[in-house]
Parts: sequence; structure tokens; C-alpha cells
Amino acid sequence: MLKMIKPLFVLMVLVNTLGAIAQSKVEWKTASAGGYTYRYVTNDPLKARFYQLKNGLTVILSENHKEPRIQALIPTRAGSNTDPRTHTGLAHYLEHMLFKGTDKYGSLDWAKEKPLLDKIDALYEQYNKTTDASKRKEIYAEIDKVSGEAAKFAIANEYDKMMASMGGQGTNAFTSFEQTVYTEDIPTNAIDRFIALQAERFRNPVLRIFHTELEAVYEEKNRSLDNDPWKVYEARNAALFPTHNYGQQTTIGTIEHLKNPSLVEIRNYFHKYYVPNNMAIIMAGDFNSDELIKKIDAAFAYMKPKPVPAYKPAPEAPITAPLIREVFGPNPDNITIAWRWPGALSVKERVIGTIVDELMSNSKAGLIDINLSKAQKVLRASSSPEWNKDYSVWQMTGTPKNGQSLDEVKDLLMGQLELLKKGTFDESIIKAIAANYKLTAIQGLEKNDSRAYKLLEDFVVSKGEDWPATISLANDLAKVTKQQVIDFANKYCGKGYVVVYKRKGEDKNIIKVDKPTITQVETNREKQSAFLQQVNAIPMSDIKPQWVDFNKDLQKGKVGAAELLYVKNDDNDLFRLNYRFDMGSWNSKILPIALQYLNFLGTEKLSSEQISTEFYKLASNFNTSFTDHHITLTVSGLNENFDRTVSLFEELVTKAKADPEALELLKGRLLKQRNDAKANKGAILQSLAVYAQYGDKNPRTVLNLSNDELKALTAEELITFLKDLFSYKHTIVYYGPKSIADLSTALQTVHKLPSQFKADLPVIVQFDRKTPSKTQVLFVNYDMVQAEIDWVRPTVKFDPSATPVIDLFNNYFGGGMSSIVFQTIRESKALAYSTYAYYYTPSTKDEKYFMMGYVGTQADKINEAIPSMNELFNSFPASPKNLETAKASMKKTYQTERITQDAIAFTYLSALEKGINYDERQKTFDVLDKLTLDDLKAFHEQNIANKPVIYCIVGSENKIKADDLAKYGEVKKLSLEEVFGY
Repeated sequence: MLKMIKPLFVLMVLVNTLGAIAQSKVEWKTASAGGYTYRYVTNDPLKARFYQLKNGLTVILSENHKEPRIQALIPTRAGSNTDPRTHTGLAHYLEHMLFKGTDKYGSLDWAKEKPLLDKIDALYEQYNKTTDASKRKEIYAEIDKVSGEAAKFAIANEYDKMMASMGGQGTNAFTSFEQTVYTEDIPTNAIDRFIALQAERFRNPVLRIFHTELEAVYEEKNRSLDNDPWKVYEARNAALFPTHNYGQQTTIGTIEHLKNPSLVEIRNYFHKYYVPNNMAIIMAGDFNSDELIKKIDAAFAYMKPKPVPAYKPAPEAPITAPLIREVFGPNPDNITIAWRWPGALSVKERVIGTIVDELMSNSKAGLIDINLSKAQKVLRASSSPEWNKDYSVWQMTGTPKNGQSLDEVKDLLMGQLELLKKGTFDESIIKAIAANYKLTAIQGLEKNDSRAYKLLEDFVVSKGEDWPATISLANDLAKVTKQQVIDFANKYCGKGYVVVYKRKGEDKNIIKVDKPTITQVETNREKQSAFLQQVNAIPMSDIKPQWVDFNKDLQKGKVGAAELLYVKNDDNDLFRLNYRFDMGSWNSKILPIALQYLNFLGTEKLSSEQISTEFYKLASNFNTSFTDHHITLTVSGLNENFDRTVSLFEELVTKAKADPEALELLKGRLLKQRNDAKANKGAILQSLAVYAQYGDKNPRTVLNLSNDELKALTAEELITFLKDLFSYKHTIVYYGPKSIADLSTALQTVHKLPSQFKADLPVIVQFDRKTPSKTQVLFVNYDMVQAEIDWVRPTVKFDPSATPVIDLFNNYFGGGMSSIVFQTIRESKALAYSTYAYYYTPSTKDEKYFMMGYVGTQADKINEAIPSMNELFNSFPASPKNLETAKASMKKTYQTERITQDAIAFTYLSALEKGINYDERQKTFDVLDKLTLDDLKAFHEQNIANKPVIYCIVGSENKIKADDLAKYGEVKKLSLEEVFGY
């Protein structure tokens, strides 16, 4: 084991620096302000206030004034755990329906709509209780008919339009075992509108446009059937929890229950669990807590508390022997080994369990990281915990390399666990774990979403009561002893576990949720409810946008021959140092491999394993990335460890020691990864889209080394590339607390530069996106329930004057839930769970834009989905109200968006790539009010309407007929070798 005095000393300095909390008590206190009493926890870095209103509603507020925005979460402590056994998936259904409005919004005429909705309720109850197939079909036809009549009085997406108009972002929701959470990111000046809308949202939700949303849930279920990791997750839970709802009820629900929904049961569920004493409003961001709590209290005082039935399952019997499960699907083989651990309410054991997990795998210095991943004994391996209320789960996962069986991977993973259970690990890593947790906590303070989601986790598990333990976690981690780890691992990681073998092969158990007959419904997108008008009339104070001034917000200097871009960090002691090269994968075929190889190399002084451990003990990180035209090397950590961290990285790059054995193992990994990519539908569709843009000679097929070239690659070639890297021109981008003078001095010591840079490596091939002259269908066969479809059309070269119209077009046409594409494809026609269309801007002035549309749909819907998207592509859908919403959304986003930290420097570099020297957002903002539907229509007709496109379709040839594809263009069926180039 590595033992070095200096890093351990540095580590103790780090622990003391970040661990001031350890010297002070962390305990609940009570205070009053603005007429309200709240609780808080001493030494809380989030300074969170915990209020409980008279009706039991929990309100948790954490002020953060770095930017004029707020992350808002509204959770209810109910999820699939509390679904009735006879109606699984109900909580998730309800989550979808809470976007459909109330009797005040989402309706043109509630008095006329309500009787029709009542009739639909009754029809679904009849449908739910009917077993005769022909009778069910008859009832569903009536449901479809009445739903069409009711939809004439419905206004789809009014909620999304109101959120967009106030500048909301991230409108979404999610359901899991113990929670359903509604998420929003809003501007500071939208608080009044937001509170008015949310208070109404939960007052009397109406289950309108239900059968089309039900079809979206069907689509979500079918997507899960094509998702091998999801199938592994369900199999794992079913085995771990034979009686508890964690294993017996999936969040989406069973196919049988999906086919037999009950609106009455959904409504009953809402009234049972969506009560103030079971809900919270969590907000983190730029606000005054004293003012905000008054507004929340006034708006939500109408809610009445009720007793909430607790889910109290019988304890699970211990697992005494391994339980084996198998899952089949098209994805590559992998293995999961899982144990049932105590629930998250057991705070002390959670602390020790966290150390156990991090000692096993922390991405750098865990037993799995060092002994398996670094040693390349498997393709991939890791461990992770899931902290649930009643029981937690800890698992190890592994993916085999070529020629390796799943049982061999299992033995390797279990071998690492045995080392832990015997105490064969470096105890000093425990202190490093605590230090890294504290570093992550500091980073999390910068972001509103990090604050809000941490508070959410505590509310769901303990209604916030465990917040002191959460704050103290990093300090408590540092107190864990080696013996406690050994005892915990032996107690909770015994012989009773679940093994899930995920094997590549046909899943013969898939039962698809069949497509019901659905008639397109009205969306009434030009109509508005009185409530929408009322919300949009609520004043929003003006916030002046802040544009990046590259001459003022960014300091420029030189370090030797290198250009320096500098931004000061005045908030904390963290730094990020980037080296950015004007070369990328288009300049070197071996570049991607060399950067991966670096992770497995050491120097004459330190092994690869020792280097990883050193970085972890310094609470520092390094990362390498590349694009077509750039390489970026990033080092980050604490300012006090700057010299040691950067020197360690520089030494690794410039003095890496060739390791032919590690290279041979890496080659095996790469060959396996290539094979695995061919079994991944997402990777296939992505590569197919690249093929559509560039043709058969594209960056994927040309720049990848062939398998024979890869096998012939030598360690010396890669080492030479790495050691020579800093001799090429690069820009240094720094964000941190050092002054520019101190930084320059430090870099001259740790970053050795030549007096003159070498000329950049030439581009291997200059690729150019090809504007299609005819419509074509590219098809790849893949065993799946659904079909994935991209529409691809490259157009013209970058033109900065077109940016405002393009930005508005994307927002209006297909870039979000209030867009035309989403409203039409999903809301009106129920043809997809996920759909979008976007006109992509190139990264350089010499490249072309390209239009891309996407629909993920059932295979038997492609003859509806493709014409529906084509109609939007070919005939401009004019909607004055949607244009109004898109403009309002963009203006309020620009007013509150802040580009900060080293993002300033990278925005500057991105602008230079496009041949401009200003913040593009300002140009759009300044002309936004002047843009009209005619401008968007002209853009649409010039670049998209009735123009040839290339369809990229991934699906099963057993479910998609070739003749159906031929209706849309010349069909070219591609092999995986043609798509990937190997």
C-alpha cells in the first residue's frame, strides 16, 4: 500500500480547512422573522430555513444570490410504494395528469367540458370491469369518441405555456418509490406568477385529455421494455424484495393495470396523498425568505390537512443464500450483485455504509478502481448505494472484457469485497473520502439545483429531520474506523445476495402494450383561458440582462508562448485549470486512444495506481476530452494544493512511462467497446445520423482506426504523442482564487513551455456536411419493441446574422414542451413519448447548419408518426399565441441567464470559432420583439419545407415492413459495419 508523508499532511490540512463544522455543534435551533417561526440547523452552509405552515405544509428555503433564478421542487411523499395493488402505476399516471390543468385553466368552457369528462370517467370504470374483448373494443371506441368531443373544450399545454411565458426552464416531474416531485427553474421576478400557478395546480386538478396521455405512458412502458438496464433493475428489486413494494410494484405499473386505468382511483389517490401535511415546497435561489414565506402561506392556506395512511409492510425475511436471476436483451452482457441494507433512517449505519461503498469504488482509489479498472481486469466495474426509506440497496456491477465470462467478473468483484471484509485496504483513504465529500459539498453550494435536491432527499426520507446528520456527514465520515468498516461489511455483505446475469439474447418474455385506436384531438393552441391571462398579467419587475463583455469580464495574458484567459474566483478556494489545443480528432487518429491510455500509465516514480491515489488524497481531479477540432485537458482542486496537483498531472503527461501490457489490455477493451456499441440502439442511431450528414466517408468511418490498425498500434507511438503534446500551441484557461500575477508565476514553475510552439497537426480529412439532393431512408435492423427515427437535413454555412431567427424558431417550433412539435406529435396525436425538432448551429464559421427531428415511437405507429412530422416540416404551422409564448420565454431567460466562471472564457473561444467577437445572445435579445411569424415562415420555407431529408430509422425488420419505408424515399439498409466503420 502507498504511504507518503507529504500528501497525508496536505490531506489533513484539507480536512481541517473544510471541516470547521467539526469544531462546532450541528443542531436544530428555532428563530422568528417576518412574523413566521422557522427552524434551522447551526453551521448549515445552505442556511436553509424549515417552516411548517398551520395546515402542515413544509416549506424549505435556501437563499443563494449568485444569479437571479430559483430552483423550485414540489414533492409529495407518495409514489409507487403507495399505489394500490390493484392499480399499479397510478402515482405515475397522476404525475402526468397534473400538467393538464384545473377547472380554471386548460379549459375553454368548464361547464360544457365537465359533463363529457364525467362520461369518460364512467366509461373507463365500465372498461376497467369488462373482460369480453369485443365489448372492451366497443367501449374504447366510445371513450375515443367522447374524448374527442371533450378535447374541443380543452386547451393543451396551458401549464407549459404559463411557465414558458414567465421564463421557466426545466419544467418536468418524476415519480419513484416514495415520492412524486414537480420541478421548475424560474426567474427571481416570476415568484408571484409561479406561486399563483402552483397553488391553482394542486387545488382541483382535472384529468382531461386522458386517453392521449395514457398512450404516452404506454410509450414510456414500451421504452422500458427496450431498456436492458431497467429490466435488470426490476429483476434485482423483485428478488431483493419478495414482499415489499420496492420489488412488487414498478413505478410505471404492470401492463394489465396500464390497460385498465381507473380515473376514479387516480382521483382518490390525489385526495389521499396530495395533502399539505404530506407535501413540501422547496426553493433555492435568489429571494428574500421573509417575503417569500408570506406569499406561499397566503396562496396555499386553502389546503386542508388529512391523516395520511402510512405504508407499513411486514419486515422482509433475511436472504440466506444467493438468489440468481437472468435477463435477456440486445445490449452487451453484464452482471449485478446486490445486497439489502438498512434503510436511510438508520443514520449511523448510512455513514459507515457510505465509507464501505467509497472504499470499494470512488472512481479513483477504491479497491475496484485500482485492482480491477486500473488493472484492466474487466471492461467496466463499479459499486453504488441506493438510500431508500425502508431498505437501502448496495450493488456491484461489472462488464466483461473479450473472452471473459460473467462468472469470472463475479469472482473478481467478490474478491475485492473479501479484501474489504478482511481489512486489506489503506485506512488513510477514509480521510480522503471525507475530504472529497467536503469538496463536493462546496461545489454544490454554487448551484441552486444541488441545494434543492439535497433538501428534497432529506424531506422524502425524514421530513427534514435528518438535516443535521446530512450536514455532518463529511465530518462523520472522517470518524469511521477501519474496524467499523470491517464489521459492517461482514454483517451486511454476507452470503445472502442477488445476482442478475444480463445476457445478450432474445427476450422471449416481452409483451408489448398494444397501440389503441386514438383519433387526433384538438389542442386549441390559439385559445387562452381567463386564468392564463390573469397569471400573465401579474407584474414582473424588470431584470436587466447581463451580457458577457470579452474585454471586461475576461482578463488576457501570456504564460511564455501560451495565451492565458483568466477569470477570478472570489467565492471559494477552488480552481479549474484548462489547457485547450486547436487540434482534435480530425487531426489525429490516435488522439482518442492516447488520451484513454493516459489513465493507465505511471511514471518512473509513481505507478498508475499510485497516481490515482495521490489525486484522490489531494481531493483533486484531472480530465481529458476532445472534439473534432479541440483537445481539452482539465485539472481542478483546492488552491492550496495547486502546485502539487498541477505538477502531478504535468509529470504524468510529459514523463509517462510506456506500458505495453497496459496497451494490449486497452486494445482488448476498445475492441470490446466497439462490439458493445453495435449492440446499443442509442449509439447506432447517433452514428446513423452522422452517416446521414456526411455520407459513407464520415468522421466515424474514416477517423476510427480499423481493428487491424488498432492491433498494430504501439505504446511508443502513443507515449510520443502525449509527451509532445505541450509543445503544440494551446490556450490556458483558468478560474480560481489566484491573482493573475501569482498564477503566471506558478505556471512558469509547474507548466514547462517551449520558446516557440510547433505547427498544429494538419487535418486528416476536411469533412463537409452534405445537403441531400433527394430523400432517402437509412435503416438499421435492431431487435426492439419501438422504433427510433431521426430526420436529418444539412443546409447552409454559418451566418451570424441568422442567429436571432434561428434561436426563436427553435424555441417556437420544436425545442420544448410548449413547442409546436411536442403539442402536435405527443399531446394531440399521442404518437410518441419523446419528440423534438431542432435547427443545429455549427461550432465553426465554415461548417453547415443541420435540421434534426426525432420521434421515438412504437413500431406499428411509424406510418402515422412520419407523416405527422413531415406535415410540420413541409407546411409552416403558424400560431400567434405560440410565438408570443416563445418570445416571452426567451426574453425572460436572457434577462436572468448569467454566464460565469470559466464559462466566460469558453464562450469567448466559441465566439472566435464562429468569426465573431461578441455575446450572441445580445443580438437576439435586441431584435426579438421585431421578429414576426412571417420571418419564421420565410426561414422555414427556405431551409426546411418540402426539401429532401434523410430518415434515419433503427427498428426491428420483423415489425417494420420494407414496403412501408419505401413510401418515404429510396431505402438503404445498412449493416453495422457500414454505420460504424469497423
